[in-house]
Amino acid sequence: MPVVLKTFGWSFAITALGLAFAAWQWGWEAFGIVLILSILEISLSFDNAVVNAGVLKKMNAFWQKIFLTIGILIAVFGMRLVFPVAIVAISAKVGPIEAIELALEHPERYEALVTDAHPAIAAFGGMFLLMIFLDFVFEEREHKWLAWLERPLAKLGKVDMLSVCIALIALLVTAMTFATNAHISTGHADKSATVLLAGVAGLITYLIVGGLSSYFEDKLEEEEEREHEEEEKAKAEGKQVSAVGLAGKAAFFLFLYLEVLDASFSFDGVIGAFAITNHIFWMALGLGIGAMYVRSLTVYLVRQGTLDDYVYLEHGAHYAIGALAFILLITIQHEISEIITGLIGVVLIAASFWSSVHRNKRLELEGASAEA
Repeated sequence: MPVVLKTFGWSFAITALGLAFAAWQWGWEAFGIVLILSILEISLSFDNAVVNAGVLKKMNAFWQKIFLTIGILIAVFGMRLVFPVAIVAISAKVGPIEAIELALEHPERYEALVTDAHPAIAAFGGMFLLMIFLDFVFEEREHKWLAWLERPLAKLGKVDMLSVCIALIALLVTAMTFATNAHISTGHADKSATVLLAGVAGLITYLIVGGLSSYFEDKLEEEEEREHEEEEKAKAEGKQVSAVGLAGKAAFFLFLYLEVLDASFSFDGVIGAFAITNHIFWMALGLGIGAMYVRSLTVYLVRQGTLDDYVYLEHGAHYAIGALAFILLITIQHEISEIITGLIGVVLIAASFWSSVHRNKRLELEGASAEA
């Protein structure tokens, strides 16, 4: 318990303050939405925390501190506070200050602008999230949660660019169906061109982020290989090799790589939040609380020296991302309850957690039977 309190203490405190502020400032509806957004952010970013922990443990204490201090500023204040305002400002074609002023002083006008911009936001975010989901299910993995579905999909994933083709097909279908009668503040209108343009922009954004991640990962592997060769050379010469974390160029590339990963996972959290609420302050508060838990979980996994044993949680998070992608595309024309949208991710994560617990118990029984 002391370790948990020490690691998650700030997260618990910020959660209590954030939820209390939401209830005091906007009422119980805001309290519920902020709570759902917090859970959504934690569930969508759980696998990010696991990845962070696996990479962060290779770094020395200095770079770990840099990631957990500067990194949290970028993640919480940059991606969760500034980025949602930027999305609204760009999509509604207003300045960032004007977007904030409208949200504070003219909520009806702000709501109308966001509603009119929603087809573009939904298409952009839907494509980004859909690509994350497709690349996950088309990749061959050691552990399979829904084996009957994931095995054939992994085989199909051997076809080059299949995920991009399916995403583009989904975009074309959306543009020819939902977008022709898109919901806006004054009724309905044909937003086919807007949806196509925004969807292609979302796809390009995903490909750029993925390309940067691959670039930093390749650089990291090169540095690790070089440092490994230097260690082997030192051993051969009879020199003492210290077991310290990576520093220098390798740690710097690790830091950049983690920031790119953080940005991509932060992005899907922000985009997914638009499927639940258009209120930028509720969104920022909920996602900020969630981001604190993701950072605390990363620290906890590093300090414990082991990654999580619940192997299906990553699957549940990605299925939640896929569900949000389709929901966003559908909401271009049809309204879907915010509560239903938020609970879908929670249910999928809970199901994957239960499956992981059941698997661990089964493996323990099999191990006990083998020893007997």
